[in-house]
Amino acid sequence: MIKWRLLPFLATVAVSAALLFGGWYAYQQTAVERPLSKAVQALPGVSSAQPSLSQDVVTVKLTLNGGADLRTIYEQISRQGASVIGSRKLVLQVDGPTSPKLEEIWSSQLFTIAEAMENREYSRIPDALAAMQKSHEGLRAKSSMDQANVYVTLEYGTDTKYVIMPRAGETMGVWPNA
Repeated sequence: MIKWRLLPFLATVAVSAALLFGGWYAYQQTAVERPLSKAVQALPGVSSAQPSLSQDVVTVKLTLNGGADLRTIYEQISRQGASVIGSRKLVLQVDGPTSPKLEEIWSSQLFTIAEAMENREYSRIPDALAAMQKSHEGLRAKSSMDQANVYVTLEYGTDTKYVIMPRAGETMGVWPNA
């Protein structure tokens, strides 16, 4: 019967685990996340970007400059990061200060916009934004759409609010009572 010495065995296991997981982490940082971060930060309108990758989703936390075009940024990240993103879903999280006034304005039409999204009547969104602009002097609102999302930008004075609304909801399986 082989007698293993406990201390050398545990040291070998610890060093092997550190090399394996440390190497994987270093690879993720240097070969995957850092190049994606640099590419995204070079886009016009992007102040800072912090990507994080998981098994199914690539999430990019963005801080944008005023006047950034959200749809163009999404398309360029999709195109430039295609090798990193692969078959994963791309999710943008736009961070940044917004004003209570913009939040109030947005919530005043939120029901109309949510209803348009739910019923897939996307042409009602520009009408709701136009109603917002009419009722709030100095507000600039614009929307755009691609195959994945609807993008809304609200600007009021120096404050900006960016909203990304996915066009396709989560897919539900077969109804249990069918």
